Amino acid sequence: MKKILIAFCFFIPFSFSYAQSKNEKALQLAVQKLTAAMLSGERASLESIVSEHLSYGHSGGHVEGKAEFVEKIASGKSDFVTINISEQTIDIIGKTAIVRHLFDGTTNDGGKPGAVKLKILLIFEKQGKDWKLLARQAVKA
Repeated sequence: MKKILIAFCFFIPFSFSYAQSKNEKALQLAVQKLTAAMLSGERASLESIVSEHLSYGHSGGHVEGKAEFVEKIASGKSDFVTINISEQTIDIIGKTAIVRHLFDGTTNDGGKPGAVKLKILLIFEKQGKDWKLLARQAVKA
């Protein structure tokens, strides 16, 4: 019995870290899916990765919901040409995840080239098997 208890105590932390690692990989894929959707401007891709309750805060103070976020990018009003993500950290707490990273990109909003360098906070919520973007806040880097 003692050997079984010791074995149980030994394997539980490893199975937990494996589950955490699997969740973290899924979340990294969700961030990549969001980035790809922002670059492509494909409406269906954008809608599939964000929550119905999205609160999307821009570095200039403007806050928008899902419909406005999707429309701006899908219409080309907000057009990302390149996006480079670096220094990413992920913290998962149950069905909620906090992602922070540096966001460096080039834009072509309304035919006007530009550049953005931001610090980003993303909040994802696990809905079923998928991670959905629930909130985002940007500040100038």
